[in-house]
Amino acid sequence: MIMRHALLNAALLIGCTVALPALAVDGLITRPSPHSVDATIEKFEAAARKRGFVVFTRLDHAAAAESVGLKMPRSTVIVFGNPRAGTPIFIKFPTYAIDVPPKALVWEDSSGKVFLSYNSAAYISGTLYPRHSSQASIGGSDQTEKAFAAIADEALQ
Repeated sequence: MIMRHALLNAALLIGCTVALPALAVDGLITRPSPHSVDATIEKFEAAARKRGFVVFTRLDHAAAAESVGLKMPRSTVIVFGNPRAGTPIFIKFPTYAIDVPPKALVWEDSSGKVFLSYNSAAYISGTLYPRHSSQASIGGSDQTEKAFAAIADEALQ
């Protein structure tokens, strides 16, 4: 009995240490940028607007940290979306607005390298839609995935 519990606990421990890191990055796309944080933000926003997205705001985490006397590498979230596509979903499922519009993160690591991160459309439709008792169309998710990739490609050129 003790041996069985020990084996079960060992299996659970191994399973958790292997599974948790994979879940932490599930659906998150991170790509290096050859540009500065500011240039990457500008290029991302221009590419998003070119494809019919609206850039709603930026959330500058480094500036917020600085405002309370803390220092951190640059980290800015870009909130963007398409009201024509999002509004009908919000009307039908009001709580969906807590998770979208989509966001992109332009950030700098401690060595000064710049990155662009964003959730894949597959993650958004597979995780966020069901959370609000909704379902995304597969075609819509594919189109969104292509749009996100095109925006990122252009921002990182």
